Amino acid sequence: MRAYGFLRAGGPDQQAYLDVPVPEPGPDQLLVRVRVAGVNPGDWRLRRGEYGHEGPAVLGREVAGTVVALGEGVAGFAVGDEVFGGCPGMVGGWAEQALVTASFAAHRPDEVSAQDAAALPVAAGTAYDALTALDLPAGATLLVNGAGGGVGIPTVQLARARGLHVIGTASEGKQDLLGELGATAVVGGGDVAHHVRAVASQGVDGVFDLVGGDALRAVAPLTDPSRLFSVADKPLVAELGGRDVPRDRSTAGLEALAARVAAQDLDPWVRTVLPFARAAEALDAVEDGHVLGKVVIAVDA
Repeated sequence: MRAYGFLRAGGPDQQAYLDVPVPEPGPDQLLVRVRVAGVNPGDWRLRRGEYGHEGPAVLGREVAGTVVALGEGVAGFAVGDEVFGGCPGMVGGWAEQALVTASFAAHRPDEVSAQDAAALPVAAGTAYDALTALDLPAGATLLVNGAGGGVGIPTVQLARARGLHVIGTASEGKQDLLGELGATAVVGGGDVAHHVRAVASQGVDGVFDLVGGDALRAVAPLTDPSRLFSVADKPLVAELGGRDVPRDRSTAGLEALAARVAAQDLDPWVRTVLPFARAAEALDAVEDGHVLGKVVIAVDA
């Protein structure tokens, strides 16, 4: 079958369409005919070799599609079901058929498009898990560092639904969007702590960082370390006394997200849909870092 990935760890020159065998589903796995696959920063980081995978490998961490086979002992799903979920090992989704972890999969409601569903497991799932871990009460103030990206946008929406006040750092071009989503937008950079204090005189009750590096260092002093989370720079957040986000990756979590989309309480903000023939362009857009919202690939939509 046709798939897209990379030959060896490195730059975009290593990306290629691959001819690979159709995988066999094992325990806790579904084989899915892929309709739509999500694109995430983890995909280009995998290609660069940051996770130790030398290649070749098929990219793709999350998909929506139709079940064509079940692994041994898998219950709750049937051939023909429309589902969405995460891929085992966070690889393999950019293909005509892909494995999906059954315990990290859910039925796709009729009210939720395949495009939106494919964008939920990684980005919205991370946002959901971060807010669960922070467990801030209604009325508390959350700072989202890098709020205009694929994870930040659902974080703002889900936090507002919890009754939180949200301050989001973002570039000038994404400030209006954050305002539309109900957040108070501030420009990141060296003076970010000053800007945040100017709009939150009582301080912030938690920080969720999606940038890392110096941007994380700049906002870390704004909250108690026990309420400092980052998925962008795990070594640094640990050094600063904070934590990585513990991922749940469960059917229940995906069902909760899909229910919010169906109720129109959550927009995964898929604004770029490219055909499978333009997979390289999809990855380039995310690697560039300036894309607004989520990018997905229509494999068989």
